Amino acid sequence: MAISAQMVKEMRERTGLGMMECKKALVAADGDIDVAIESMRKSGQARADKKANRIAAEGRVAVSSGAESAVLIEINCETDFVGKDVAFIAFCDALAAVSGSVTSVEELLAATLADGASVEETRQQLILTIGENIQIRRMASLSGNDATYGHYSHGGSIGVIVQLEGGDLELARDIAMHIAAANPACISEAEVDADVLAKEREIYLAQAADSGKPEAIQEKMVDGRIRKYVAEITLLGQAFVKDPDLTIGKLVDKAGAKVTGFVRYQVGEGIEKKSEDFVAEVMKQAQSSAD
Repeated sequence: MAISAQMVKEMRERTGLGMMECKKALVAADGDIDVAIESMRKSGQARADKKANRIAAEGRVAVSSGAESAVLIEINCETDFVGKDVAFIAFCDALAAVSGSVTSVEELLAATLADGASVEETRQQLILTIGENIQIRRMASLSGNDATYGHYSHGGSIGVIVQLEGGDLELARDIAMHIAAANPACISEAEVDADVLAKEREIYLAQAADSGKPEAIQEKMVDGRIRKYVAEITLLGQAFVKDPDLTIGKLVDKAGAKVTGFVRYQVGEGIEKKSEDFVAEVMKQAQSSAD
């Protein structure tokens, strides 16, 4: 039976296992997902089946950079406690160390760590040891010759990688640190979405109209607010966090450099976290025991 990409995707979602492991198990089970999962459970591989459906919004962002590339990886777990666990942090650091030659999460899962085990095998073992759902959510990389790469990690919760044309490692790290703190939307005004600017202008025009000032003055007010808005959301327009009198644009110009790329990850961004009332949960369990 032909194994479709949809079948592999469904099994991955149910088990939390890697693409290749899922496909191999499906082939052996002639495409029957339930049989494949049962077989993997018997072998000890899929004891994480139920855990794979649990929300993993905590964790760590692993970062690394070298002479020719920089890599960013978000690894998620369920609780902040596990996110600070020594074994979990060691796993994240190991991923950063082997990620330079891969370009996707699937390739990373298949990569071999220093001890000879694959990333996926190690992830599965960590799930069994720690008892939480652990997922490699996403990764990004910047690469190319004749560039300077830098990175910055803010306590493992925010990670940034930067690519410069010219400049040095200190400048790259300073800019990465700034991006971690200021969270710019893009590098320059040229990258700001025209629709976003149009919407902002529309809002500012409505606000200016309420001022009662002449139309010419209103236009100037709006133009000024648009300039301020663009400066606030673009990296080059922002005031440098280490020297507010200097914009990032002026900082890189002074160094004869150019920012050609950056990526910023924050742990759990975009994941809907489950809100739990701990007291209510304890009371519920106590009531169940009484019944």
